[in-house]
Amino acid sequence: MPTTAATSRQAPALDFEEYVRTRHDALLRSARRLVSDPADAQDLLQTALARTYGRWDGIADKSLADAYLRRVMLNTRTQWWRARKLDEVPTELPPDAISVDDGTERHADRALLLDILEVLPPRQRGVVVLRHWEQMSTEETAAALGMSPGTVKSTLHRGLARLREELESRDRREFRGRREPREPGAGAGGEDEPVVATAA
Repeated sequence: MPTTAATSRQAPALDFEEYVRTRHDALLRSARRLVSDPADAQDLLQTALARTYGRWDGIADKSLADAYLRRVMLNTRTQWWRARKLDEVPTELPPDAISVDDGTERHADRALLLDILEVLPPRQRGVVVLRHWEQMSTEETAAALGMSPGTVKSTLHRGLARLREELESRDRREFRGRREPREPGAGAGGEDEPVVATAA
């Protein structure tokens, strides 16, 4: 049967999926050597696999795929935990996900985005990173993470909602922290107690 264009496009994805199925455990052990937390290791591996997916055809010798993945995981860990490449973090998340008021606050918001991603479970974080950091389509994200497009959409929705909750929570804490501290002798309500004159 002749190979159609659609079949040719699907072949690399199927090849990659087979590789992930057979090498997942070994790659996860490599991720655990880079980060101590099991959830972080799973997240690191998912992101590295997603980044490799788009470059899979460029790996001519597939026997070198493990070495390539380990390199990607190392680079990813360096970017996330040492924050050396904050400019790669997207500023074009959905408007209701994160807002940037001006250039002065943009860098802080990027750093904050890196930080708040830590609150997401690996599955949600992986989807958010791939869709908004790697700019992958829903279908590409689904193929990279081994889930259906519908699951990608619902997971992304929950992940962004969780990020909004975290941002709002941090905003409230920051607002409370900016309140002026009470002066010594201030009353319980934050107001200075009235001075009562005494007879000489």
